[in-house]
Amino acid sequence: MHPETNLQSTSYKPISPAIIEQLQAIVGQKFVIYDDEEKLEPYSHDEVVGKKWAHLPDAVVKPRTAEEIAAIMQLANRERIPVTPRGAGSGLSGGAVPIYGGILLSLERMDKILEIDKQNMVIVVEPGVITNDINNQLATDGLFFAGYPMSVESCFIGGNVAENAGGGRAVKYGVTGRYIIGLEVVTPEGEIMQLGGKRVKDVVGYDLIHLMVGSEGTLGIFTKIYIKLLPLPAKKVDLLVLFPDIVAAIAIVPQIITYGKIIPTAIEFMDATAVELACRYLNEHFHSKKIGAMLLIEIDGNDEDQLEHEYEIIGNMCLEKGAIEVYVADNHTTQERVWALRRNVPEGIQAFYPAKSSEDLVVPIANIPVLLPQIADLAKKYDLVIPCFGHAGDGNIHSTLAKKPEMPMDKWQEIQEQVRLELYQMTLALGGTISGEHGIGNKRKQYLKMALDPTSIEIMKRIKAAFDPQRILNPGKIFE
Repeated sequence: MHPETNLQSTSYKPISPAIIEQLQAIVGQKFVIYDDEEKLEPYSHDEVVGKKWAHLPDAVVKPRTAEEIAAIMQLANRERIPVTPRGAGSGLSGGAVPIYGGILLSLERMDKILEIDKQNMVIVVEPGVITNDINNQLATDGLFFAGYPMSVESCFIGGNVAENAGGGRAVKYGVTGRYIIGLEVVTPEGEIMQLGGKRVKDVVGYDLIHLMVGSEGTLGIFTKIYIKLLPLPAKKVDLLVLFPDIVAAIAIVPQIITYGKIIPTAIEFMDATAVELACRYLNEHFHSKKIGAMLLIEIDGNDEDQLEHEYEIIGNMCLEKGAIEVYVADNHTTQERVWALRRNVPEGIQAFYPAKSSEDLVVPIANIPVLLPQIADLAKKYDLVIPCFGHAGDGNIHSTLAKKPEMPMDKWQEIQEQVRLELYQMTLALGGTISGEHGIGNKRKQYLKMALDPTSIEIMKRIKAAFDPQRILNPGKIFE
């Protein structure tokens, strides 16, 4: 066993007025925020709830080009100033929070779709493009980017790549990383590196593209992203299926694929609490009988008759396995209604339980019905509400630890880490892990040793040190 690489630093330098002048010379005076707490505050946090996770940057810098980012990183290396890259700030791990202060590098100005290459079925974009805008732009060409995260209307594609974001379509199409075939990257030392491009196949050297994907902004800063596209299916159908309990709902998931011979685009689930909160938030109403869980199943394709045949098979299988009701949504209006329910579960939780902690567990699919009753017991033990929802097709469960209104805030703060620890222990015991798409960031780094063996962690630390010998890029993330 090799001694652990020390990635902590106590010798970062403060940002002086002279450094500010140099940053202004690189990007322009109007694109540097300094010595203004009100303007700096929005960049001090992401979507993780709680002031304990926030930290003000010393300066926010908004570059427009890769060359400007390279110059910023060269300056930061000379002066040993920490730099934290940031996209839309929609993350749920504290990954874009500048916990050592320093420079917050906002990519919001790098928001251009650079090229749509229909012949090669590739789109080239800058990291600050809103993910939803990509598919809006591609729809008229009959193409789409299939690595669909659930927060498409707010997140930036650069953040999706940095976290290897998943989402509703992962059952059939996989997550973001499957579609990234090229990157332009500024290294922590201020060099510009081109990885891949429009080629579909490339085995020259190590696969640095997919080392970068999911690296949470700790190994480099993306300045161009090459995304592989697929033909846009002509039609899709959604089934909203109501079940009396979660066991019945999850039991049907592998059977759709193995016995039905159908691979759905998406299989999303919501437990009773998640359904109730989303319905209250949207003033929505579904079946009056007691609902224990809902599945939202989407299929797509180009043959309308084939799709009708497939959704009839799925619907009948669900009813045979005890489903209360199957709603078929085969047009835009009804599809938006059922997907609004799933998309607004987090908003429903936030509206009624603002003191919360969003978790991102993953277990083998067959173990979802085993884990969820354990989570319910954990909620009773600590007198919490823990709604669960997520991606049944790939075992990804979003469990939200939520404080009841009557619980004192000091008690909530006292028990939160213990509850999270027990939640992770349950998940790991079932062959799962502590994050499927939200990342480790700052929030989960103390639990990394629970999920990975010491050798794996040490190898990761050596990779970090090779890319970033000064340890200035997004320091304090992933590793304790």
